[in-house]
Parts: sequence; C-alpha cells; structure tokens
Amino acid sequence: MGFTDLSAASGLAALNSWLETRSYIVGFVPSQADVTIFNAVGAAPEKATYPNIARWYKNIASFESEFETLPGEKSTDISQYGPEVVEEAAPAAAPAAEEEEDDEVDLFGSDDEEDDAEKEALTAKRLAEYHAKKANKPKTIAKSIVTLDVKPWDDETNMDELIANVKAIEQDGLVWGGHTLIPVGYGIKKLQINLVVEDEKVSLDELQQRIEEDEDHVQSTDIAAMQKI
Repeated sequence: MGFTDLSAASGLAALNSWLETRSYIVGFVPSQADVTIFNAVGAAPEKATYPNIARWYKNIASFESEFETLPGEKSTDISQYGPEVVEEAAPAAAPAAEEEEDDEVDLFGSDDEEDDAEKEALTAKRLAEYHAKKANKPKTIAKSIVTLDVKPWDDETNMDELIANVKAIEQDGLVWGGHTLIPVGYGIKKLQINLVVEDEKVSLDELQQRIEEDEDHVQSTDIAAMQKI
C-alpha cells in the first residue's frame, strides 16, 4: 500500500519504522524517491518522537541543491514507496541502433567475389568505413555515485578538521557532495560523505589511501554504496 498521509501521526510512524534499518527510502544512495518523501514531510519532525526521520531528513537536506540531478523518476506519489510496495524491475535497455548497425558490417565482403584483388580492396574499404564510424561515435563518460564511510579514531577526534581534510582532496573527475555524521556508539561518529567520480580518472582504492594518510584523524574508510550513472 505504501506511505499514506505523512502529515498525520500514523503516516510519520510508518515512515519512522521504515527508516529504522535504512539510510534512504529505496536503495543505497539518495534518489528521487527521497526527494518525493522529503517534500511530502515538509519539515524535520521532533527528534525525540521520530528519531529515524530526523536523521534521514537532515541527511537528505544536505543534497537539496542536487535534487534535480539525483537518479530516478520525479514523482509526487508517496504511495509508490514504503511498506508492501513491490518495485518492478526496470526493463532491459534496448540495444543502441548504432550498435546494431555495427553488427551488420560485413568486414570480409561477399563469398561470391572471385577476384582476390577486388576482395582485398573491398575488405580494406569496409574496414576503413567501420573504424571511421567507430571513431565518430560520441564517447560515453562512465561515472559512479559513491557513498564513503570515514571512521575516526575516537570520540575526541576533531571531526571538523577531518571533514575539511577529506574535502581538500582535489582531483580531475572527482566531485564531493553532501555529508553527514552518523553515531556508531560510545560517543563516536563516523563521516558519511557522497561523491561523484569519473571511473576512468579516479581510482577509489587510491582515493581511500589518500584519505587514510590523514593518520591523526582517520582510522579507516569503507565504501558504503556505489551506483553507476
């Protein structure tokens, strides 16, 4: 049935229960589903009454400037998310027309050709046409949205300095997004930060190593979620 009236106590209670074991409405990264529910809630609720919603609302609010670019379909229908909603698998993408055309290229000419010189010339011509066609295709830049957990040493670690040191890392193909501090116990909070990377330019292993070089503040890092875009 999904979520109903999020201005009513019953609706907020259902949402608070839903977020008890989740960081986002669906999946492992912020999406248009979060935007839909965020807009429906309207304002951060009392933390004492709805602690899970308050945590989630603060986290999603940090992405407010990026709402238009978050993945997923825009909607105002809150009932399509929440308890007892079965998400239908997205249909497989149809093969690109240009790729189909590539498959139709006969690189070796007709078997009926009798003259070897003509066959070689035809093969060379078609190979040249094929490579020219491939070269003129626009290259798709593969990117990923990553959610990274950065763990401090203890509750005395200066988290403001830790955050500043992480975001001070600059690299071509790397864009830092919103962040939040998440309690992990004993007064310790970990940094959860989002970033967008160009896959060919940024190695996540190397990026994690650079963050962990801040040995005064950082104990370890983990990739909490990753999604191709």
